[in-house]
Parts: sequence; C-alpha cells; structure tokens
Amino acid sequence: METIYIALVLILFLLAISDLVVGVSNDAVNFLNSAIGAKAATMKTIMVVAALGILAGAVFSSGMMEVARKGIFNPQYFYFSEIIILFLAVMITDVLLLDAFNTFGLPTSTTVSLVFELLGAATAITLVKVYSDANALPFYEYINSAKALAIISGILVSVVLAFSAGMIVQYLSRALFSFDYEKRLKYLGAPWGGLAISGLTYFMVLKGAEGASFLTEDVVNYFNSHAWSILAAVFIGSTAVLQLLAVFTRFDILKFVVLAGTFALAMAFAGNDLVNFIGVPLAGFHSYEIFTRSGSDDPGGFLMEGLAGKVSTPTYMLLIAGLIMAITLWASKKARSVVRTSLDLGRQDAGGYERFSTSLLSRSIVRMSINLAAVLEKVTPAQWRDSLRRQFDEQPFLQKQAAMGNDAPAFDMIRASVTLIVSSILIAAGTTLKLPLSTTYVTFMAFMGASLADGAWGRESAVYRVTGMLSVVGGWFFTAISAFAIAFVVAIIFQYGGMAAIAVMLILAAFIMYRTHKYHGAKLEEEAELEQAPEAAELLTKEAIIEKSRQSLSDILGRFSRLLGQALNGLGQEGEQALKETSRELEKLYKKTASFRQKANRSMNRIRNEDLQAGLYYILVADYLHEMALCVQEVVKSSLDHVRNHHKPLLPAQMEELNAINDRLKGRFSHLVEALQGYDPEKRSEIAAGFQLLIKEIRDARKNQVKRIQSKEVGTRNSTLFFNHLSEYRNLALFSSRILKVYEDMVVNGEEEEGAVPPGATAPGT
Repeated sequence: METIYIALVLILFLLAISDLVVGVSNDAVNFLNSAIGAKAATMKTIMVVAALGILAGAVFSSGMMEVARKGIFNPQYFYFSEIIILFLAVMITDVLLLDAFNTFGLPTSTTVSLVFELLGAATAITLVKVYSDANALPFYEYINSAKALAIISGILVSVVLAFSAGMIVQYLSRALFSFDYEKRLKYLGAPWGGLAISGLTYFMVLKGAEGASFLTEDVVNYFNSHAWSILAAVFIGSTAVLQLLAVFTRFDILKFVVLAGTFALAMAFAGNDLVNFIGVPLAGFHSYEIFTRSGSDDPGGFLMEGLAGKVSTPTYMLLIAGLIMAITLWASKKARSVVRTSLDLGRQDAGGYERFSTSLLSRSIVRMSINLAAVLEKVTPAQWRDSLRRQFDEQPFLQKQAAMGNDAPAFDMIRASVTLIVSSILIAAGTTLKLPLSTTYVTFMAFMGASLADGAWGRESAVYRVTGMLSVVGGWFFTAISAFAIAFVVAIIFQYGGMAAIAVMLILAAFIMYRTHKYHGAKLEEEAELEQAPEAAELLTKEAIIEKSRQSLSDILGRFSRLLGQALNGLGQEGEQALKETSRELEKLYKKTASFRQKANRSMNRIRNEDLQAGLYYILVADYLHEMALCVQEVVKSSLDHVRNHHKPLLPAQMEELNAINDRLKGRFSHLVEALQGYDPEKRSEIAAGFQLLIKEIRDARKNQVKRIQSKEVGTRNSTLFFNHLSEYRNLALFSSRILKVYEDMVVNGEEEEGAVPPGATAPGT
C-alpha cells in the first residue's frame, strides 16, 4: 500500500514539472509584454533579466504554499487517501487546461485555475463523503468558505483595482512627460526612476521578506521597524546616482526602469504564482510525510490534521522550481503566442490589423465613452483642454515609429514602466497579504488601463480593443467554470475508479498534450508562412515594389493553379478527403493574401512621392489577389459540398470542359508572370488573344450546359455547381487581365488607375 502512495506522490511531482512548463508558457506574457513591446532591450537581455527575477522570486514564495494546503478546504477533515486523490485531480486538470489555453494563444489565469480546481475537487470529495458516510460532518465544515471567498473576492477586486490604477498613473505620467519626453527626462527622469525603485524596494524586498524561507525573524522585524528610513535612503541614493549617470553618461533611465520593473514583476510572479504550480505537489508530499511519521497503516482512516498547521517549504525545492521556470521561459514557443495577443491589444498605432472583430457590447461601451468624453470636454476649462491636448499628442511617437520601420516599438518606455511598476506593486501587496492574486488579471488589466489612458484606444481601434479585452476577460471566467467542472468530474472518477482510473487518465492526459503540441507546431508554421509576406518597411523604391509584386504574383498564382487542379481532381473522383485537404490548404493561402493586403496598405507611408504610382499598383495587386482567393475558395467549397452531400457526379463531358478551361487559365497565369518579369508590348496582343479564347471556352461550356438541361441530362444540383465554377473561372480571368492593365497604366506609363473592377466582372463568390 505504501508503495502505491509513493508512486502517486512521484506522479504529483512529475505533473508539477509539466505544470511549471505550461504555466510559465502562459504567464510569461505578464512580465515580458511591456519590455518587449517598448523594445527596451534585446530579447536575450530581457529574457536574462526575467529569468533572474524568477529565481529571486521563487525563494520568497514559501508563505504562499499554505493556500494549496488549507486555503480552500479544511484538510483536518479529510483522510490521507482522499487528499491524494484530490491533489491528483487538481494537477491533471491544471496541466490539461493550461496547455489548451497556451495552444490557442489565450492568456488565462493560473491562479484562477488553481483556486477553482481545488474548490471543484474538494467539493466532489466532500459530496461523496457526505452522501456515503452517515457520520460525516455537514458540507460547509469541509470547505474553507471564508478563505475561499476572500481569495475569489481579492481576485475580482484586483481586476478593477489594476485597471483603475494603471489608467490613473498612466494619465498622470503622460500629462507630466508627454509623448515627446526626451527633454523632460533631463530633470524629471532621475526622480521618476528613484520613485520607481523605492516603490519596488518596499513591496519586493521589505514586504516580500515576510514570505522568504531563508530570512530569520529578526531580519524581517528589522525591515519592518526601519521601513521608512530604508525607503528614504533608497529614494535619495537612487535619484542621485541616476542623475549623475544621466548627466555624465548616455545612461537611459527609462530603459533601466523598464528592465528593473521586468525583474520585479518576474520576481512578483514567481513569489505569488509558484504556489499554482508546485503548491499542490508539495502539499501531497507533506501529506505523505505526515502519514508515514504517524505509523498508521490505514490511509482511508487517517485524518490529515497535521496539514492544517504551519509547514515550511525547503528553500532548495523553491530554487529547483524557479530554475525549471527560468529554463522554460527560454525554450517555450507557446509563450510567444500568448505575448502576441496582449501586444496586439495595447499597441499605440491604430487603423491597421486588429486581432479581434467588433461586438454589440463593445460598440455600446465605446459609444457611451465617446458621449461621456464629450460631456467632460464641455465642462473642462479651455486652457486645461489645450494643455492636455499638447501633452497627449502622440504624433512625435508615431513619427518615430514610422522612421524605425519594423524595429519600432508598439508603445513607448513611459507606458512600459507604468505598467510594470503598478503591476509588480499590486502583486507584491497581494503576496504580503497571502492572497494569490492573479498575475494575469493584474498585469493585463493594468496594461489595458494604461493603454486606454495613453490614447491607444482611439476612434480607429477602440471598438476592436474593447472586444479583445472582453474576450480575454470572458476567457478568465471560462477558465473558472472549466477548472471547477473538470476537477469535480476527475475527482469523482478517481474516487470510484481507483488506480485503474488514475492510470487511464494519465495516459489520456499525455495523449492530449501530444496532440495539442502537434497542433501548436502546425499553427506556428502557418504563422511563419504568413510572416513571409512582403514586409511594409522594405517597400521604399519603385524597383523593390515591382519585384515584390512579381514574387507574390508568381507564388500565389502558382498555388491557385495547383489548388484548382486538386479541386477538379477531387470533384471528378468524388474524393471527399482530398477536397478537405485542399480546403485546409486554401484557408492558409487565403490568410496569406489577407496578410499581404494589410501589409501593402501599411506600406504607403514608406514609399517616396516619386514612386507613389508603383505603390498604388502594389496595393491593387494585393487587393486583386485577395479577391481571386475568394474565387478559388468558392470553387473548392462548392466542390466539397457537392461531394460531401453525395450528389451525382458531373458528367465526363462536363469534367473535360472544366479541365480544359482550368488548363488554359493555368497557362494564362504563367504568361502573366512572364509578362511582368520582362514587359514586352508585343506580347500584350498574345495575352489578350488568350483571354478571348478562354472567355469563348467558358461561353461554349455554358451553351453546352443549357443543352444538357433542355435534354434532361442533368439536374438542378449539377447545373448550380457547373455554372458556379464557370462564373468563378471567368472572374479569375478578368482579375488577371486587370492586374496586367494596372501594371501597364501605373508602372509602365505612370498614369492614374481608373477603375478597380474589371468591366463585366461579377462579384467574386457569386
């Protein structure tokens, strides 16, 4: 019996390692997004600073481990066998849930998942006890409802507090510094840095010392009794040092503050969130120690009263956990996916690509905010309005962004430092109070509040950013519900299924993680392919624009030809699986054309005036390729629907006609790319003649189809599909002609482009 429980404790620690990996992948966004978004340093430097912060914070987290042992339930009323099952259910659920969120690039809360998993598993075990044991206590005796409500309330309050604090501090900071802050840094930078370092020292060192496993009680008492004198010395000393460095060297105070904030926030994260990953396994290990020391041989009859007392966590265990977290930070690709989501919602520029769409709720919120802003503007004195408008004029920053190209930061150092300092102070305060605040909630909401105050949510982007914020917050609530429900079910299964159920669930968890890992790898490959689309910053000259256009046309038109051929083969052979694969491949290509179009539009501010016509041509090429992707998509989709619904196949004569048209269109695409590579006016007539032949084949196929309808050879489904294909082939031919026409007009002749839609073209997809 003892061997079985040793094995279960080892499984808990293996799950802890896995949880550390997936947890850090999710929570890396909390302490990386500000430094990365502001381009405070190289990625390597930011990672080193964050890793050191994690190692430092790990040894300050001992006091938080009590949350896993007795923060949600009263362990003295549970038997050893029940406690182990409860902890196993929590860990398996946590690993699966966090891995799923990481895979899809959504920042969730490891704190919320832990709290609600503990609550769900404890509720399940308690219900089994209450309904199966006549001598059981009332339900409420088993759950530490007061502490659980305090933790949940603290998490919810932290959302509002973090958003409000981030917004207020950022507003005051921007009003003080403005976006053109370099001049003011000469006399305000050192006090700003000194204030930031003092705040971080108080919460990260003085108050954080209370949870450090390596400090004696005398040292902690000394810090508490001399806090103000220590803070005064830190402020005066750091301000003086920073001022001297700024005067006599090229020392960047804001960069130092951002990196110090990154270290502090990584330290706060490790100090507060380490319990989310190793708290449960350590509680399981301590439970096993208590059981073995008792000498009892009845795990189902030994109450865990010893777990309710104070249990210290060895420093070496905390350091090992911190080391695993630091290594994961370097190695995890999923962490970058989660970071990207937050940066998209907080970047300063507006009007470009937005990760999220709009919703009725977001539109309502933005409308009310606009009306409220209009009312406040009326009651604000005109002199104040003019002064604030100058301070919040973001044009200096946007001009720097444009000049830096792809190396431009998403926002400036002022906002990055505010987000980091506000977040780290709030999290460290929660750690001091032994409240496991969600670092994801706090940092994300502080980041959103600072973005709002900074004007990043302008009229061009507000509705999308609000939708994104609501989506992430909604994901947090989904985390809570999912964590409770899954942990509840898993605990019930373990309680009744025993070791067999545990073994099956572990195998299932490993399989699910393997599948999500493969899915995420495929997703990264797809995103990497999208990033290969021409970068806006490179398109500066006419020659570069023409070459990029030709490369894109050659690549995308070639893939159109291949996918159309695959679609016809799948349709002729009634190969549903082949058509599904073609559809999936086309979806990736469609995203690439969408990305191509967005980058082409953003490239206009990087094109010289003398090359403006070539730039407009580039935008039109991107538009036409995207519209052509819709045409190809309609061909593939209608073919798949026809085969999937088991309709009668097309006649051999119909397939022959479609293949002939497809071959001629494929040749037309090749001739178009050749014409753009080395333009020859004499070839223009050959391409035009080829177009007329293609249109004639399409007309002849239509006439033949009408005859089949009249002779009752085909039905309605057949005709709908056939005419749809002919229409889309015609649109593809017309768009290809239009690409050549705008090339001649805007690049060769330098004339204005007259029309965007080919004469006689029907709307793509009809």
